[in-house]
Amino acid sequence: MTSEVGGTAGYGANAAVLAQQYESLRFEDVHREVLHLFPRAPGRVLDIGAGSGRDAAALAALGHRVVAVEPTPELRAEGMRRHAALPIEWIDDHLPGLQRTRALGVRHDLILLTAVWMHLDAAERATAMEALAALVAEGGQVAMSLRHGPVPEGRRMFDVSHRETAELADRHGLRQRFLGKREDMLGRADVRWSFLVLQRPA
Repeated sequence: MTSEVGGTAGYGANAAVLAQQYESLRFEDVHREVLHLFPRAPGRVLDIGAGSGRDAAALAALGHRVVAVEPTPELRAEGMRRHAALPIEWIDDHLPGLQRTRALGVRHDLILLTAVWMHLDAAERATAMEALAALVAEGGQVAMSLRHGPVPEGRRMFDVSHRETAELADRHGLRQRFLGKREDMLGRADVRWSFLVLQRPA
């Protein structure tokens, strides 16, 4: 949903509208291609760029221990308010370094980056992949969606291919497990998505 500080311009001022948009999409629909790969048994989940907390809430409701990372204060507040009943640990942190998250010393069974990776430029993606590799447990997975299409006005985005992402991951010991492609769920004809799952071998 959102990523590092440079990529979050415009998100804070529109937090309520964006949160409503995010929450209008069901977790099961957003992740339908990769849901079968998510851990069945309760585990540790890290949701990076958690936005309104839609995904974090769904995973917490399934019994996972969820850490939600969201750098935009207004969105983080929306998520904490909307999903206050669930035991989600919210962190103010951002890509590419994720220093506060890494300082916790926890490795996760599943890391989610939903509509996040495209906010990072090439140098930031290299740093971020190193951070992800340090945060995923043995046998754990990183599931990310990659946006392809024109950049909305006032937003900082890059069109990143799944091939480049998988090659970068491979250099950090993460192997491509799954690749899926899909049309835009919000009905934008010029936007499409790739869904990539990376795994650290057990």
